[in-house]
Amino acid sequence: MLDDRPNVFRPAIDAHTHLLPERLLRAIRRSLSAETGWEFPTPTARTDIEAVLRSAGVEAAVALPYAHEAGLARELNSWLLERAASSDLLIPFATVHPDDEAGATIAREAFEAGACGLKIHCPVQECRPADPRLEPALEVAVDYGRPVTYHGGTAPMFEDSPYVGAAPFRDLLESYPKLRVCCAHMGTYEVDRFLEFAREYDTAYLDTTFAMSTAAPETMGFEPSSIPDATLIELSDSIMYGSDFPNIPYPYREERAHLLERELPQEVARDVFYRTALEYLDLDDDLESNSTG
Repeated sequence: MLDDRPNVFRPAIDAHTHLLPERLLRAIRRSLSAETGWEFPTPTARTDIEAVLRSAGVEAAVALPYAHEAGLARELNSWLLERAASSDLLIPFATVHPDDEAGATIAREAFEAGACGLKIHCPVQECRPADPRLEPALEVAVDYGRPVTYHGGTAPMFEDSPYVGAAPFRDLLESYPKLRVCCAHMGTYEVDRFLEFAREYDTAYLDTTFAMSTAAPETMGFEPSSIPDATLIELSDSIMYGSDFPNIPYPYREERAHLLERELPQEVARDVFYRTALEYLDLDDDLESNSTG
């Protein structure tokens, strides 16, 4: 079924990928493997990552960095922006750490250099989505009209974290009504509450990363079929495809296979795989017209 509907997927925007220095990426994988037992069959080099995405029909990929400690964000942002400048695939985001003293300046410099948004990993960076320490950077994002993608849910291993969940994410939505925000992984494990946010707030988005994979029941204990087709149809303008590639413990095709096997209406599929990300990113609709299929 996956290969019978290629034009439903292509051209696709993958709204959630990672490009990090290989040493850092390997360290992240070691940590994830120790915590979960996952093994990663996916590449770490930029050219190899891009080759996999292109071969699948991805024509743009949002590259999300995040700084594990204060003082690293500016260097990490510069590293990613430099590589994205020589890529016709990557859409670079930037990051700030809540303990960075110059968070507003770091965000502003990144946006001026071409970053299209911010990435905040709440449990890793030990901050709530609307943490007062992030306020300077979030205000800059509002001023520049840039979105912010959060790891704001409790999956796959953060159910005891005080930094994530529906309640702190609602605080963000109410505190920053002009800020476009995405909660990754469909807000798992509080999917129903995050789906309600998408209904209630025009600025609230979700990405399908990991949660809608065919491997989700095994890797994160979540059943993607618990989200009915009717919900995807209703909220297709708030839900966008993402993969977490290359930090996935399964082949890339498994990330989209479940969604394609649902045989959603063509217009809904175009939203999920393409148009909703364009809206979230505030980009012109120029990929589909340039696609050869």
